[in-house]
Parts: sequence; structure tokens; C-alpha cells
Amino acid sequence: MTVNPLRRLRRAALSALAATTACAAAVAVLIVSGTGASAAEAPVNLGTAANFSVLAGSTVTNTGPSFLGQSLGVSPGNTAPGFPPGIVGGETHLGDAVALQAKNDLTTAYNDAAGRTPFTSLPAELGGTTLTPGVYRIGAAQLTGQLILNSQGDPAAVFIFQIDSTLTTASNSSVVFINGSSPCNVYWQVGSSATIGTGTRFMGNILAQASITMTTGATLQGRALAETGAVTLDTNTITEPVCLQPTGTPTGTPTSTPTSTPTGQPTGTPTGQPTGTPTGQPTGRPTGRPTHTHSELPVTGGSGGGGLVPVLTGVGSIAVATGAALLMLLYRRRMSGS
Repeated sequence: MTVNPLRRLRRAALSALAATTACAAAVAVLIVSGTGASAAEAPVNLGTAANFSVLAGSTVTNTGPSFLGQSLGVSPGNTAPGFPPGIVGGETHLGDAVALQAKNDLTTAYNDAAGRTPFTSLPAELGGTTLTPGVYRIGAAQLTGQLILNSQGDPAAVFIFQIDSTLTTASNSSVVFINGSSPCNVYWQVGSSATIGTGTRFMGNILAQASITMTTGATLQGRALAETGAVTLDTNTITEPVCLQPTGTPTGTPTSTPTSTPTGQPTGTPTGQPTGTPTGQPTGRPTGRPTHTHSELPVTGGSGGGGLVPVLTGVGSIAVATGAALLMLLYRRRMSGS
């Protein structure tokens, strides 16, 4: 008659022990992963629209010897008067499937940029301002003079400007980067139309809901991408934005130090001594006492996560102790009840 109650007791104890162990393992994972770190803003994925210097909905018109470093596309329109004299460094896609796909990708990117949160609200005038990476919301943006973007040493830093209506720059204005900022990670999401003034040196990807106008001599390191309207050019230069990668420092330091030290020392001692003594008694010493050599193995394992071993050991001990105490408590209650 005591079999079933004992079985129930064992099952309850084992279930409690399993739950405690799982709980402890979850705590260990949280300790190791460090989930408290905040992630940086991710770039906006332009898809195939990233292949275009200029992309428009209705048409692209050009006056003078404008130069586009990448492709030119129009969809659903199919006209681009002014090329030549304008020069296209990439391909020209007018009303075809490639242009249509790029327009669809532009719509996705536009919605992504427009929906990013949290954001910081800015006044209309951007001139004379220095900004760090982040998302910024502006009603109608005006740039007079110089806007400085400071990436704080991170070349992959992302700047997103959410502009409700228009973007307008005064003549000879400029966007300047300091501390490693990259034009390919700057996005201007414009709710209606953008006008880049005469002689302005502008940077970043302009994603306009309606149209984009670049007046005489304005330059853009980035892309002029208009969803529904036209892109109008007049003796402009649009070059592909440079994407800087943080590969300088990491590659230099690790490669130089390890290569010089290990190669010099190990080769000298082993080659001189093992050939004389070990050849006479090859099987006596190495086979007789392998323990000294292999005792170093725990150190190798610990190098990948030495700080983790004490944590997991402690957590495991707590789990076992808790389970044993619970089992004893249930047993005593069972005995006192009978």
C-alpha cells in the first residue's frame, strides 16, 4: 500500500528538483549573455534602391553635364530627358522591372525610417548645429550654413532625420562629418519634397515622398530617391556614399604580436634537446608520466570562459542542495502524516 505514495513523493521531488535546476540554468544564461546592453540604431535597408544615384516616380529631368556615380531609374514613369549631356555611371532603367523593384524597396525603406523610435525633436534650422548618432524629428527642415554630424568614433553610426514636410537648404550650405561618420548611414526621410540649394554640399540618402530638386552646382554624396514625383537636376554631381568599416585597429594589433613571439621561442628549445635525449629513451619518460602534460588541459578550456566556471558550479551546487532539502522535507511530512 505504500508503493503509490512513495512514487508520488519521488515524482514530486524530482519535478521540484528539475524546476530548480532549470531556474538556475536560466539565471546562468542571463549572467553570461549580459542582456542589459543597449543596441545601437540599425541602418535602414534600402534593398535594390541602394544601386541608384537617382530614382523617381514620374520622371528625371537634367540640365547641363550632371554626373551620376550609380544607376538612374524611373517607375512607373519611363522618361529621363537630359541624358546626355548628363552622364550615368551605372545603368539606366526606365519603367522596367528593375526600376519597379527598386521603387518597392524604396517604399519599404521610407516606412522603416519614418517609423523609428525613440526620436529627439529638433527646431527647423539645422545650421550651426552639431549632432551625435540617433533619430531626429523635425517639422519642416531648413539648413543654412553648416551642419556637423559627429559619430563619436563609430564609423557605423546611424543618423535618421524624420522630416514631416519639406527639406530646404540655402545656397552654399553643407553637411560635414567628424570622428569617422559615414554618409551611407545618414537618412533624410522627407514627408513631401526636398530642395538642395545652389552650391550646397549635401550628404546622405534623401528619401522623399514626392519630389527632389537639386539646383545649379549642388553636390550630393548619397542618393536622391523620390517615391511619387520627379527628380530635377542642373549641373549636379551625385556620388555613391562611402561606407567606412571599423577594421583598422582590430586587424593591426592581433596580427603583429602573436606572430613574432610564438615563432621565435618554441622552435629553439624543442629542436635542440628532444633529438639527443628523447631518442635514446623514447618510451620511458613520455609514456610513463603523461599526467604533467595533460594537466594543462583545464587551463585551455578555461581560457574561453574561465569566469563562467565558478558561476555554473555555484549554480549547480545550489540546485542540488535545494532539491535534496526539498526531498527530505517531503519525506518527513510523509512520515509524520502516516
